[in-house]
Amino acid sequence: MMRPRALLHPLLQWPWRIYEMAAMVVGLGLLALICLAWTPFALLLNPLLPERHARRTGRAAIHVCFRLYLTLLRWLCFCRFDLTALQALAREPGPRIVVANHPSLLDAVLLVACLPNAVCVMKGSLMRNPLLGAGARMARYIVNDTPLTMIRQAIRTLAEGDASLIIFPEGTRTATPPVGPCAATAGLIAARSGVAVQALIIEMSTPYLGKRWPLWRPPRLPLTCRLRLGRRFDRLPAPQRFGADIEVHFRDELSRPTPFPHD
Repeated sequence: MMRPRALLHPLLQWPWRIYEMAAMVVGLGLLALICLAWTPFALLLNPLLPERHARRTGRAAIHVCFRLYLTLLRWLCFCRFDLTALQALAREPGPRIVVANHPSLLDAVLLVACLPNAVCVMKGSLMRNPLLGAGARMARYIVNDTPLTMIRQAIRTLAEGDASLIIFPEGTRTATPPVGPCAATAGLIAARSGVAVQALIIEMSTPYLGKRWPLWRPPRLPLTCRLRLGRRFDRLPAPQRFGADIEVHFRDELSRPTPFPHD
């Protein structure tokens, strides 16, 4: 189907483009405001609460904040999110390792908004980010700067019993679609912890906030994000080959995309 702007009279396409630009500003501004609103509470509560309560409170707060953010994007910015598969996964008991391709900055928001007790493996630079750092530290998110330390922290996190460990095997947003080279880290963690790995496939109607998408460039609306379940890795006989295996799986799944509705 054709996009809404393509159906408009030529004289009305500019107002639609202005709306797309306004939606971008509102969407990015809301995310910044929500993160800023939680930051002082995270800074205050993190040193005061016991370890267990601090991390639980921190993860729950980010979960609620990101759910609110997605709701606002739906209402105000003409965004659509098909998260049915992810919500079904969230209802399954026990710890899990979730790996996904990484087309956009929105990916982590989508996963944390749906998965309970989520823990992200993230870059050290994001942990020092003034918008994200305080909340991430309180939630005990894991920095990937030192591989051995990261793996040990991830295993301890999964030992809590109900955590959702989120890893993007590419390590950064996809530079060369459909997927970039993937690391074996999630496989090594799974082998040592005895926890299964669930692959998720993220598809977007527009590569908004992707690696090569300028921050000031608005998306083509409606922006549709769809998540679907990929392969579940219950056993990994060769965990050191997990990077190559998951990259092949992502490429295979993303080579058969389903068209997005644009009506």
